[in-house]
Amino acid sequence: MKVPFVDLSRSFAQIEERAFDAIRAVVSESSFVGGRFLEEFEQRFAEWCGAGFAVGMSSGTSAIRLALASCGVKAGDEVITVPNTFIATVEAISQPGAKPVFVDIEPLTGNMNAELVGEAVTEKTSAVIPVHLYGCPCSIEKLSAAISDRPIVVVEDACQAHGAESLVDGRWVRAGSQGAAGCFSFYPTKNLGAFGEAGAVVTGSEVVAEKLRMLRDHGQRDKNVHEIEGSNERLDSIQAAVLSVKLDSLEQWNGQRRVLARTYGELLAGLPVKTPKPPDDARHVYHLYVLLSEKRDALMKFLSSRGIGTAIHYPSPIHLQPAYSQLAHKEGDFPEAEKWAREVLSLPMFPGLRREEVEHVAGTIREFFQDHR
Repeated sequence: MKVPFVDLSRSFAQIEERAFDAIRAVVSESSFVGGRFLEEFEQRFAEWCGAGFAVGMSSGTSAIRLALASCGVKAGDEVITVPNTFIATVEAISQPGAKPVFVDIEPLTGNMNAELVGEAVTEKTSAVIPVHLYGCPCSIEKLSAAISDRPIVVVEDACQAHGAESLVDGRWVRAGSQGAAGCFSFYPTKNLGAFGEAGAVVTGSEVVAEKLRMLRDHGQRDKNVHEIEGSNERLDSIQAAVLSVKLDSLEQWNGQRRVLARTYGELLAGLPVKTPKPPDDARHVYHLYVLLSEKRDALMKFLSSRGIGTAIHYPSPIHLQPAYSQLAHKEGDFPEAEKWAREVLSLPMFPGLRREEVEHVAGTIREFFQDHR
């Protein structure tokens, strides 16, 4: 049995007719940039996240970059984040001239270790970007407590965490809605994926939302009146219309991911691997299902030989990437992040993945460890 790492066609089959109807509606109205399709999606996504406002963006990368700018982060500031993330998180800090400052991660979740944040704060720190890694939400409460005595904003990188939730004061709160801003990617493979590049920022601040709208559209509030310097980071209407259709199925698809994750956990129990164990106050949405193994590379090769797709997220932490050599970090600076980079392996996980496929993947992993005792 061959099992793909991801197969988007299975979930697309469920919404195909409605998606094409939405695209036809955009084309028939020639409303390709801005307009009602974008506004309807922004309103619905804000409500779905439990936020006051949502501002569509051209990508998750632009969402983080413009969220920082809208929250007042400027060149010369320091922004604290983690080294085990996709490079876009750090590009959004460094490209406008701020300095990324890394802290290590929790060994169980791979998320930012809030206990280390206070030690990384300096007089130049203006923001912290926690990454809700693989769909497991960070504790924004713990993080906020660590910086409560300083005017530091929290900008959530929720690019992998559409629908993830944390228990706050007895109620479940969705990722992206607790900080000054929450940033999402709608890359096609995400839990909520577009038909191309797309992103959004959610926020409870009307001031931040208005600045985001200006920054994404050449700094203009009114046409041809450019109050600030901006850029073109708009979310186009076809993507917005498709995302509105897919949003109707997101809760169902996240539920499927959770069922698949439980199945993996049950079938992999007892093997010499570490599987996801989210805290009791967190609801994971399993954008990725990852395990940790000291024999990761050999296991990956074995699974590939049996027709099972896997991936590594991420093979090298950002502090050891050539692009950030100027920060002068060395191996050993962030041992937990480096351990995850050496051992993490992403297994097939997507809506429409069948139980028998999960059983085959888990059975093949068990076979590998029987052969490598």
